[in-house]
Amino acid sequence: MTARPLAASSSTAGFFQALPILPPQYTTLESLPEAVKTQYNSSVEVSDDKVVARIIDLYLSPDATKVTKHAHHLARLSLNPSVLVHATDAETNHPVLRPLSTFGAENKYDPLWTTVGWQKLKVIGYQEGIVSVGYEKSNTRFNRRIHQFICNHLWSSTGTMTGCPQSMTDGAATLLDKHRSDSDGDQPGRGNVVEEAYRRLTSRDPNIAWTSGQWMTERSGGSDVSGTETVATRMSTQELDQEANDGRDVDADGMPLGPWKVDGFKWFSSATDSEMAVLLARTSKGGLSAFYVPMRRRMGDKVPSVGMINEEAPPQSELNGVRIQRLKNKLGTKSLPTAELELKGARGWLIGKEGQGVREISAILNITRLHTAGGSVANWARGLAISRAYSKVRKVRGGLLQDNPAHITWMAEETVKYHAAAHFVFLGIAMQGALEQDWEKMVANTKAEQLIPRDKATVAILLRLLLPVMKAQVSVASVHGLRQCMECLGGVGYCENNEDGGLLNIAKIYRDNLVNPIWEGTVSVMAEDVVRVLTDKRLGDGDILANIFTPWIKKVLACYGTAFDTEVTIVEERMQALLRLVHGASKEEMLYRGREILENLEAIVSSVALMYDAHANPDSVARAVAVRWVHSKSLSPEVSRNAGGWRQSMQMDRHIFLGECKALVETQAKL
Repeated sequence: MTARPLAASSSTAGFFQALPILPPQYTTLESLPEAVKTQYNSSVEVSDDKVVARIIDLYLSPDATKVTKHAHHLARLSLNPSVLVHATDAETNHPVLRPLSTFGAENKYDPLWTTVGWQKLKVIGYQEGIVSVGYEKSNTRFNRRIHQFICNHLWSSTGTMTGCPQSMTDGAATLLDKHRSDSDGDQPGRGNVVEEAYRRLTSRDPNIAWTSGQWMTERSGGSDVSGTETVATRMSTQELDQEANDGRDVDADGMPLGPWKVDGFKWFSSATDSEMAVLLARTSKGGLSAFYVPMRRRMGDKVPSVGMINEEAPPQSELNGVRIQRLKNKLGTKSLPTAELELKGARGWLIGKEGQGVREISAILNITRLHTAGGSVANWARGLAISRAYSKVRKVRGGLLQDNPAHITWMAEETVKYHAAAHFVFLGIAMQGALEQDWEKMVANTKAEQLIPRDKATVAILLRLLLPVMKAQVSVASVHGLRQCMECLGGVGYCENNEDGGLLNIAKIYRDNLVNPIWEGTVSVMAEDVVRVLTDKRLGDGDILANIFTPWIKKVLACYGTAFDTEVTIVEERMQALLRLVHGASKEEMLYRGREILENLEAIVSSVALMYDAHANPDSVARAVAVRWVHSKSLSPEVSRNAGGWRQSMQMDRHIFLGECKALVETQAKL
């Protein structure tokens, strides 16, 4: 037999890996061709990301087609090459600061440059209502927050870090919405300004829509705002008159500037290209107060002498007493302009009561913590989607990676963790919606009616307890999960893959996601916040665990009947461990055990959410995910779940990680 001659590979010849194809995360059953539709029973079966479809099924009524159609559209828009080119542009061409003019004068007019791709992604975010759908109050029959965060989940990774200004815009809109009916008091014109700012923050029209910054962090305190050194001073009549005479008394859009001037230094301020910001500052009365500050102001007669002035152009504007000191050089979030800001005479409006700034800002923090957790699971979802697609085409030792038992078992375990995190987060999102809307109209007609309490006071207390847990635990878990996804792709996963629309760039998603355990407070700060809630005698008649949390958990566990007897016992053991940990302990001891308290709360609530989902929408894979997660959190010796042997377990591993989509990838690629 003649030996085949050796042939060397080259840059154009030899083995080439097939390019993984990412199917859309969510697909509505109604969108499929009739010949294909009959093969499936629900949108869960035909969606690549089962969690998205199951969450929609759980928290929305079947007639919420406005949401499902939008989700179907966004899942495809997020993979559109004409959109991905903007994401690649934003990622490869970072913001640039041009602080000086040609001859060295301070550039007050346009010091910050961002790429066209970044700007286009923001426009798409406006048009798709990534923020605004949460505020379209004519929609009363479904949970607007679920709609909003499903959009965020599907869009977030493609939108790169535009999710950061979107989250702060959402928080600012929530804050201003609380004060739209406030009287002007001693700030004439404030009501109209707040109303107009709210309209712009919640608009889909890119010609008028705004994003908001959030200026809290200073060199002295980090997450601890008690060290705030920024000062706000009420302007005198003479100062206000002088500003008016100089033509510098309105913002870039012609709205009057506030009667307060703010001076200080903000050390870590993201979304520096936003049109406004909410900040904390000290006043002469003591304590911290919240202020609304426009980013830019009209220049009056002072215009830069650069060529001819176009009479049809908008009035010239400059930064409103803001000097961008420098841009931060961060490990990730490279597309996002994050800066150090020096404030000198920045004009603004007091929001709420003087000295009550921390209370006012808490409304923003609740929303931005939800976004941090939601963004974490969204990034994790994209990482797993890439891993699934790669596993289906990658050849190793003559076979596909998806047929390697060790690989499939490993990635199934990671998928279980993702399901637990996603259900935990969307439970919090559903509660936020229930707090803002009528329970009878948008919960009673869903499968979640036994999961979400009717009483708004109860929901508010549960959210106060669980939001910091969610933010801490899920953001850290997603970091670990995305590292596993990088490893799944081997050396390719470690590379910055900006080719092919950047769809395989898990490294970039991983770097960006690393900020989430830090942004809006580290895990230790979240643990302190939880201890603060647990020791607050004003909540839950002095014992939030015994009087609010435990009754809610027991009521939900009772819904399952005998379907999860063993698993319910495991959760009850966790409950007892948590109660022993907290009851009788001093505040100092609870702070010492803060991370252990976080872990217990996460294990309990995510277990309850997974079991409830599997009970409300019965499915063998959902049940297996719930059982595996609960047993992984057991405090007792593990009971074997592999009664059917390893082969049967491996088959379930395939279902958990790869889904049961049959030939659906080819079908979805045509939709």
